Amino acid sequence: MCRSDVRQAVLAKNDDLAAGLRGDLAGQGVSVVNLLSSPGSGKTELLGRVLARAVGRGVPVVALTADLATENDAVRLARSGAPVQQLLTDGLCHLEARQVRARLDGWLPPDTRLLFVENVGNLVCPAAYDLGETLRIVLMAVTEGEDKPLKYPTAFGSAHLVVITKTDLAEPAGFDESAFRTNVHRVNPGVEIVRSCARTGAGVDTLLDRALAARDGTPHRPPLAPRPHGHHSATSAPLA
Repeated sequence: MCRSDVRQAVLAKNDDLAAGLRGDLAGQGVSVVNLLSSPGSGKTELLGRVLARAVGRGVPVVALTADLATENDAVRLARSGAPVQQLLTDGLCHLEARQVRARLDGWLPPDTRLLFVENVGNLVCPAAYDLGETLRIVLMAVTEGEDKPLKYPTAFGSAHLVVITKTDLAEPAGFDESAFRTNVHRVNPGVEIVRSCARTGAGVDTLLDRALAARDGTPHRPPLAPRPHGHHSATSAPLA
């Protein structure tokens, strides 16, 4: 079997596990938000703000955060007051559905309604792996360059929502937001783009509202969605 065949087999197995996980969690009333970005995008800080806002609004929310090493991000996110678990990938550059299911098994609080998964900082490998998410959000800081969507079309083309972070730095960074929006819509026509700033709290309520609304279905269908949502494979076992 050639390398491409092996990769396709791995992705197919992941898709089946993700579909089963999505169905199981949906049956429990849980929506999953998969956050993708490069390292240093401000994803963790923004997620911490969103979690704190959810706790303040009485939304039963939890989070998984993934890294190759250290539990630093879990410690930071736990300050929000939401239950948080660290998922260490032991060198793997992305999360897979099996890892998410294994971490949730026996831990997920029964009243959970919203689960945020902070993926490994990487816009390449994670884009190919469905985690059973209801909503996929791709984030990019204004310091990263307007052409990022064209360099990473799979990530941006599979997003239900795109978030610009660190907008307070847009002017000193010389960020051309119009060009960025044009590039995003070249790979993902019609996707919503939200401006955010963890420092000021801008965009936090919008992100939480979009995550909650995703329980009733996402209004946008990205052209490179990993797999049709709602398919439930019989190959996975229910969560304990």
